[in-house]
Amino acid sequence: MSREVLDRRWSHVVAYRLGFMLRLIPGDRSEITIADAYSKPLGRRSDRPWIGLCMVASIDGSTVVDGASAGLSSSNDAGVLHRLRELADVVIVGAGTVRDEGYGAPKRAGQRIGVVTARGAVDVSTTLFTSGSGFLITPADTPIPPGVDAVRAGAGHVDLSAALARLGEVCDSPTFVQAEGGAGLNGALFGEDLIDEINVTTSPLTVGGDGPRLSAGGTGHAHRYTLAQLVIDDDSFVYSRWLRQRGSGS
Repeated sequence: MSREVLDRRWSHVVAYRLGFMLRLIPGDRSEITIADAYSKPLGRRSDRPWIGLCMVASIDGSTVVDGASAGLSSSNDAGVLHRLRELADVVIVGAGTVRDEGYGAPKRAGQRIGVVTARGAVDVSTTLFTSGSGFLITPADTPIPPGVDAVRAGAGHVDLSAALARLGEVCDSPTFVQAEGGAGLNGALFGEDLIDEINVTTSPLTVGGDGPRLSAGGTGHAHRYTLAQLVIDDDSFVYSRWLRQRGSGS
């Protein structure tokens, strides 16, 4: 495809095939597939797993429509989520999100999904757990159902730093962990400065209301991220990847 055609298409933000998007950052504008845009995590750590956050949000910041994220999503957004899940060794998600979004067994063989809960109020009769994929991440003093794997860290609340460092207790030591919300879990992860990259789809909708935003709670902080990639598709969904800047004062 010539540069003139790309420029003409960009001027109207039109018609790209499903699964193809226009990359604006980094480098020159170019068509790119989801698989290439999300070919790997943005980095790797030696002290603990690399933690990536994957979310979809409206222009005005809501992460749900009528209580679920599906109303904000699209085929390409779903493709991004599934691609990142393919890369993840472990997915972590809050108990409320598991319930509201109906999490089941993952498609990737051997992948584990950790459900973060302070109270242990999780239905372990669902296919997420009966498949052997689900496990709990709870405080050490929270009762858990028999026969369910768990990583236990903290007292009265989940110590996420300790829990993430101990995921090797329930699976082969992971290198990439994907966090998928909800807002309370995201806020706690941000508060403990555990998010190494953010992958967020901005849906071309405003939602209003008082639904959850991308994060809530957690300790106050000012963590700096760098825009590593910016992609747009024909339906005006914007896909951004943000890399945590770590260093003095950041």
